[in-house]
Amino acid sequence: MNKLTTKEEEIMQVLWKLKKAFVKEVVAELPKPKPHYNTVSTVIRKMEDKGFVNHESFGNTHRYFPTISMEEYRKKYFSSAIHNYFENSYKNVVSFFAKEEKISADELREIIKIIENKQNQ
Repeated sequence: MNKLTTKEEEIMQVLWKLKKAFVKEVVAELPKPKPHYNTVSTVIRKMEDKGFVNHESFGNTHRYFPTISMEEYRKKYFSSAIHNYFENSYKNVVSFFAKEEKISADELREIIKIIENKQNQ
């Protein structure tokens, strides 16, 4: 399964939110400036070719739905990013965010508590 493009991810976020949607419903949920209906339709069909989306037919129109959950997608591509950019080390990920000041000491303590609680279960 290929990675989604930025535009595909934006549309996928809408489909995950709505669960099932016609193209016009997806367009309505996208931020302004709204892409053209045909553009969104084309992107969704490409996502279907990639295996991320499927549809049910209602005559000449289709209602689309995700075939992969947000959680499945997150796991697959976050794991890939960690492998490709952080030498497969979660420690390197946390260190990166700490150096970039994207995570606080309090948040790190919270993460440690979560880890310790998991180990004690």
